Order: sequence, then C-alpha cells, then structure tokens
Amino acid sequence: MQNNPLKGIILMNVAMFLLAGMDGITKSLAVDYAVPQILSVRFLIFCLFALAIAQPKSLRAAFRSHHPYLQIARSLIIVVEVGVFIIAFRYLPLADTHAISGIAPLLVTALAVPFLGEKVGRRRWSAIAIGFVGLLVIVRPGIGVFNPAALIPLAGAALWAVYQILMRKVSDDSAATSLLYMAVIGAVLMTALAPFFWRQPDATGWLLLLSLGLVGSLGHYVLIKAFQQAPASTLQPFHYIVLLWATLVGYIVFDDLPDIWTIMGAGIIAASGLYAFYRERVRGA
Repeated sequence: MQNNPLKGIILMNVAMFLLAGMDGITKSLAVDYAVPQILSVRFLIFCLFALAIAQPKSLRAAFRSHHPYLQIARSLIIVVEVGVFIIAFRYLPLADTHAISGIAPLLVTALAVPFLGEKVGRRRWSAIAIGFVGLLVIVRPGIGVFNPAALIPLAGAALWAVYQILMRKVSDDSAATSLLYMAVIGAVLMTALAPFFWRQPDATGWLLLLSLGLVGSLGHYVLIKAFQQAPASTLQPFHYIVLLWATLVGYIVFDDLPDIWTIMGAGIIAASGLYAFYRERVRGA
C-alpha cells in the first residue's frame, strides 16, 4: 500500500469520469436492448478482467470465502442494482439519476445501525434527515411535477446501500475473492437469461456493448488503483464528483441539463453526505 494522496485523488477523479462515461454508454444501449443482453456482455468482459486480477494459479484460493452465502447474496444484489439503474437511464437524465442515487451513502450510515451494530450520533442522524430533504427537493412529490420514474434510482440507491453493508460483512475476504464472486455470478446469471431477450446488434450496437464492458472494467481497475495510492478516508469525498461528470456526459451526448431544483437537491445531499462522513472520521479518531 502506497501513500500518495495526490495521485490517489487524480485516479479517483479519472475513475469517476470513466464510470460516468459507462453510464452514458448504458443509457444509449438501454433504448434498443434489454437489460439481460446488456449485462451479459458487460459481466462477461468484467469476468475476464476479474480472472486476470485473481491470476489463474491462485484461482482456487481466490474463490475460498469465509462467507460464501453472503458473497452470493451480495453478488445477486449488485446484479439487480445495475439492472435497476439501466432501467432508470431509460426514463431519466444521467445527472438526475446520479443526484437521486447520491442518497446511498446516507442510507449506508442509517442501515449500519441495525445490521452492523454501529453507533450513529445525533449529528449524523441530522445529516441523514437533511439528505432526505435534498431528495424531496429533487423529486418534489405532491406539487404536480413528481416523476414516478424517480423512484427507480431511489430503489437502486437502496440496493447499493445494502450491497455496501454486505461488503463490510465480508470484508475479511480478499478483494480478489469479492471481485470474482460478483463477476462470475453476474456473468453466469445474465448469460443464462440473455438468449430469451437477445436482439442481434448492428455494428454500432456491438461497438457500444464492447465499449461498455471495457470502459466499466477500466473504471473499476482505476478505482482499485486509487485506493492503493491513498486511504479511503481521503478518497471517499471525491465520490460525489461523479455528479459533475454525469452532468457533463449527459449534456454533451444527450443534450440534458438538470433543472435548478435537481442542482439544489443534489447539493444538499452531497453536503449532508460529506458532513456525515466527516463526523464518522471525527468519531473514529
């Protein structure tokens, strides 16, 4: 483990840009192709990437887990979560989807109390409550402009929060083990379902599908490298930079820009998440 915070922050920003680009490709594909078809190609390429990370000579060891059932559950949840966000991209701009899903870190803090036995003080509970106010600013229920599609990324954010809770539960397994379980289970499940939904892609479709797998795998690889350069406490706040990248990609590719309410709500959620993370660091210290 190296200690180069500046390099880690740069890599983190690159990773967030790549993942926002991956979401842009996904949004383009979601118009014409079913979720299982998109995910089958994505997870097959990701599976090859995970196998390369694990290295063939240590593959058997990498599959050994202290929590095999939790690993399976975690992997199934992430597959469903990715599918939910693909559906969300069909109906919402990238920036709106990411703004709503920004509530996930606050959900993790709340869920850590019953599932991990962590203690959350009144300041972090206040941050969670303010974060939900930001969410209400974005979706604006009951005033005539509520879009029911906003519930889709909210469901995805809840799944992502549960996934992170399970990640903490299996944290005594190696990163290669967690990566392999997710990649292999996702590839097997989606490859089994894909033939029932398959639509023969044209040249552009194949280019987008392959680009999705490559850009997504590269984004996760750069993310891993970022955490090798700097501690999580340094990098965690830069997760919210994905909101900027998603807005940029959405504007350039789809000519979408978030309205002022989405920007305000996203700002409230991001500020609440950063404050909750700051209080967690203070309590840990």
